[in-house]
Amino acid sequence: MASSKLVLVMCFMISAFGIGIGAKFNQEFDITWGDGRAKILNNGDLLTLSLDKISGSGFQSKNEYLFGKIDMQLKLVPGNSAGTVTAYYLSSQGPTHDEIDFEFLGNLSGDPYTLHTNVFSQGKGNREQQFHLWFDPTADFHTYSITWNPQRIIFYVDGTPIREYKNSESMGVSYPKNPPMRIYSSLWNADDWATRGGLVKTDWSQAPFSAFYRNFNANACITSSPSSCNSNTTTSTSSSWLNEELDNTSQERLKWVHKNYMVYNYCTDSKRFPQGFPADCLQNS
Repeated sequence: MASSKLVLVMCFMISAFGIGIGAKFNQEFDITWGDGRAKILNNGDLLTLSLDKISGSGFQSKNEYLFGKIDMQLKLVPGNSAGTVTAYYLSSQGPTHDEIDFEFLGNLSGDPYTLHTNVFSQGKGNREQQFHLWFDPTADFHTYSITWNPQRIIFYVDGTPIREYKNSESMGVSYPKNPPMRIYSSLWNADDWATRGGLVKTDWSQAPFSAFYRNFNANACITSSPSSCNSNTTTSTSSSWLNEELDNTSQERLKWVHKNYMVYNYCTDSKRFPQGFPADCLQNS
């Protein structure tokens, strides 16, 4: 609790809380690459990324965040999306960067997407968990959320937790907590590894491939903003993410996802770790 209070005080001093639900993409993000393949439409309410044989595309947030709850609705590339990756993640920069990843690995028509998650701290990742989804993520928009606080990182799909990564600093494992991170997203070709280990290549006759974004919300500490946090704006609701943890119902939902939809877990891959599993697996399996 003491560390949470310290972080909240720090947020008061250096940041502003919150961006409203359905924030305008043209106000909160910059298109960073793609030579016109990324577009902000509908008065800032919709963002699209596209990929063809020449290039993919991407965008990043104008703000940097230090802890918070991030929500984004995505509708993924439909049909034969094999070889494509739609990435949506938080990251700092440099060789010792921190990163919290959602990556959606495309597949042949009729086969499920693989949702790849990872957590990097001080440049070290290798903490992959992968899932299939219990719906078609190309048919409609679905909400993908990250709660990041000093105690844990929770990945959600439509409000259902799919992964919890707990702070294991007491075991000598670094944890993402400094520096702050931006939000990034991109649609790109990764047919050397994305689908069945690279066996299935991108079918460029299906291009251009497109992914769609809407209803971005960040209830978070924004480190690039002038100080405007105060006790009147940081209500118990707006800052609930700071001490968020999974209640019994959410724990049961998490177990349901792991039992039925998890397809890879680094903490059970004995071939990869013949000398023993990483220390953080003790509380993150």
